[in-house]
Amino acid sequence: MAPELKDILFLDIETVGMVAQHSQLNERFKAQWARKASFLKREENQTDEDLFHERAGIYAEFGKIVVVAIGKYVETENGELGLKTKYFANDNENILLDEFKATLDKVDPKTKLCAHNGKEFDFPYLSRRMLVHGISLPALLNLSGKKSWEIPHLDTMEMWKFGDYKHYTSLDLLLALFDIPSSKGEMDGSKVNHAYYQEKELKKIAEYCTRDVVAIAQLYLKMKNLPLIKEINIDNK
Repeated sequence: MAPELKDILFLDIETVGMVAQHSQLNERFKAQWARKASFLKREENQTDEDLFHERAGIYAEFGKIVVVAIGKYVETENGELGLKTKYFANDNENILLDEFKATLDKVDPKTKLCAHNGKEFDFPYLSRRMLVHGISLPALLNLSGKKSWEIPHLDTMEMWKFGDYKHYTSLDLLLALFDIPSSKGEMDGSKVNHAYYQEKELKKIAEYCTRDVVAIAQLYLKMKNLPLIKEINIDNK
């Protein structure tokens, strides 16, 4: 395995609103959401309640994590590059984050996390939700006070920017650009909240999250001008 591929842990999270419906918020949180929603763009006739269903999961103050998926490059028995994945999924966010923290505490301190838009979303969201639950931050996520360029972890969106700060580039667009199989199927990020609360499809969300991790790991290889991992060498057990 190439040296630059060692000690990388690919990561993706799926988040939903902290409760199923706006009406379930206590009065204190309803007031805070009204304040937040006043700054959000909305279509005509969209209410605070509509926005909560669509957008609350994006914000660590109003959402929760239901899945964390991870992946790591491995060398197969025949010496080829492979990828091993695992996911943590639980309705109880505290339990989920405790299990994920235990995993991070065991990895090599040299490990770098890698996510798409991870520095703006996944890494801070994980850290914030851990603090909400009184979980001490693992060393790999103890990034408080650091600027984005001071964070040692990797971010495929940042890699694609090459220093350009003008715009967001979606994972799905880059997958199309590099002809990498899309992680999207019946599920995409906009459907997670509905799938979780209305359809009770946590396992389907976890499988979608895992596909995102595979896609990010493949995209990272393209960023390094290296060949993709063969499908047969991807272990999603």
